[in-house]
Amino acid sequence: MPGRARSRDRGAMRGFVGFIALLQGLGGFVGRVAFDSEWGLLHRVADLPTPAYLAVAAAGAALLIWSDSDKKRGKG
Repeated sequence: MPGRARSRDRGAMRGFVGFIALLQGLGGFVGRVAFDSEWGLLHRVADLPTPAYLAVAAAGAALLIWSDSDKKRGKG
């Protein structure tokens, strides 16, 4: 079924983007707070305040949860 394949691809992509966002957010936050340096690639794209890195990590976690819940429901 073509529609189902597209849904599976979107769920996989959502999970991948969520994982990358989670890593970049946590890495940027830990790098700034614990080591007073910039970690990851996000600081090369935008100059974010330290709490915004946690917001990026939370958005990544939300995407991962959304992707996983779609898999469990059988949508992807």
